[in-house]
Amino acid sequence: MAFDNTITVVGNVTRDPELRFTQGGMAVANFGVAWNKRKQDGEEEVSFFDVSCFRQLAENVAESLTKGSRVVIYGMLQQRSWDTPDGDRRSKIEIIADDVAPSLKWASADIRKNETRSDGGGQFGGGGGGQQRRPEPDPAPPAYDMDEEPF
Repeated sequence: MAFDNTITVVGNVTRDPELRFTQGGMAVANFGVAWNKRKQDGEEEVSFFDVSCFRQLAENVAESLTKGSRVVIYGMLQQRSWDTPDGDRRSKIEIIADDVAPSLKWASADIRKNETRSDGGGQFGGGGGGQQRRPEPDPAPPAYDMDEEPF
C-alpha cells in the first residue's frame, strides 16, 4: 500500500503488543517504540511513538514481538486529538504500521511463513466460511533490456 506520508522508524519495542478485536472481528495490535539519537556532546535524545497495526499484521506482531525487540516499522503518521474529562485538549501522533519487521543488525531471526487466509481478517474474521483460496500470483515484473545495468 502506498501512502503520501510514509515513515520508516527503527527502534526498540517499549511494551508488549496488546492484541484486541473489533466488534466486526478485525484484529488490532498496539505497542510502543522508542528510538535514541546520540548528540555530539554524548547526551541521548529519546523519541517515543505509539504504533497501531491491523488484521493479519496485528496478529503476527502480537505473536512475534516482545518488549525490548528491535524492529523496523514502515507506515504513516496520523494525528489524533481528544478532550480529557477535565476539558483539556490533547493530541498525539502515532504510527499506523503497514509493515513491521525484526531488525537483524544485532540479532538473528527464524522466519516462518504463516498459512494464507482468504478472509483478510485473521482467524476470528468473518466471511471466510473455512474455505481457503489459493493466493493470487505476483504480477510479472516489467520487462527490461537484458543488456541494461540492473542498478
